Amino acid sequence: MSQSEAPNDSTWEAFRREMPVSENLAYFDHAAVAPISGPAQRALSQWAEQSAKIGETAWPQWSRRLEEVRQSAATMVSADAEEIGLVRNTTEGIGIVAEGYPWQIGDNVVVPADEFPSNLYPWLNLASRGVETRQIPPAETGGIDLQAVADACDERTRIVAASWVGYAGGWRSDVAELAQVAHDAGALFFLDAIQGLGVFPLDVRQTNIDFFAADGHKWMLGPEGAGLLYMRREHLDLLRPFGVGWNSVRHAREFNRIELDYRPTVERYEGGSQNMPGFHALGASLDLLASIGTERLAARLIELTDQLCERLTTLGATIISRREGERRSGIVSFTLPDVDPNQVQKHCMSEGVVLSCRAGRLRVSPHGYTSNSDLDRLFAALASA
Repeated sequence: MSQSEAPNDSTWEAFRREMPVSENLAYFDHAAVAPISGPAQRALSQWAEQSAKIGETAWPQWSRRLEEVRQSAATMVSADAEEIGLVRNTTEGIGIVAEGYPWQIGDNVVVPADEFPSNLYPWLNLASRGVETRQIPPAETGGIDLQAVADACDERTRIVAASWVGYAGGWRSDVAELAQVAHDAGALFFLDAIQGLGVFPLDVRQTNIDFFAADGHKWMLGPEGAGLLYMRREHLDLLRPFGVGWNSVRHAREFNRIELDYRPTVERYEGGSQNMPGFHALGASLDLLASIGTERLAARLIELTDQLCERLTTLGATIISRREGERRSGIVSFTLPDVDPNQVQKHCMSEGVVLSCRAGRLRVSPHGYTSNSDLDRLFAALASA
């Protein structure tokens, strides 16, 4: 993005005004559970008021809004709305793929060993079905060793699964390269997208991924319990639906017509009633992010995290996250000399600064609305710790 295309300070000031948390805290923990946006808060309040005052008479309106949210999510990743499922969380999305795939005894899955548990346990749980989970150790330089992934694949590898951004260290992988490694081995590629979706561009057509899942409560600034599943259209009939309910069939609202005729979309995996307020809130935050654009948000996050790393070195910090080019993300993991990271986290919280500890290190994850005053507040808290 050229300098002339870069948004001016008013863009981020306007974004900040839509984040009520900024009135109280310097929030550097979006990689954990983010605060919801002002639009999301208003969407929740509106739903609650309608539910209390007019009950289910608002249901047709609520249902139409769900389809708008589905379309917003599809537009964000260059998918078709029919390829987007509305799920409770990343784990549910992974489970739909892991439990629905037509495994045969002797098949295997290849996955990095340092994934977040949600992208390990569903695959490990397949052992009772005779499926091996091959865990790849992280590269010495951090991140995912593509050659190690390729070497672990064989003719019985059915799925390669990996995170877009590592939750602990912040390594951002090249999604298209990962998908290519899987496809070269004759396998499908599943992406845990939760640590990048909403703030980094993702085009499912260009990257050629087969599936992704992501909860909305991190970078997408939605509430917990409202997430997204992407499934490439040609895989729709590959997976066995489970958790099947009234909403899984074409004639979903004809309750007296019992005929197992699945929807020709990813909605067949959604089962029953949806988290209406949660998805209304997520949709409001997606609209807010779309008004800025993922390209701009990505550039802003890289700028902020570069500043963070530069200032952290003045405190004697060791930056654990790799910060080369496209490997950078919105996550910075670091250590400070001679201090207990858990005590530092507690001290920062007492100063109104929110950050995390992961893998024995401190972790900060700003967002596009993060301001210079937030940075100053963070470094004052770290220095006094």
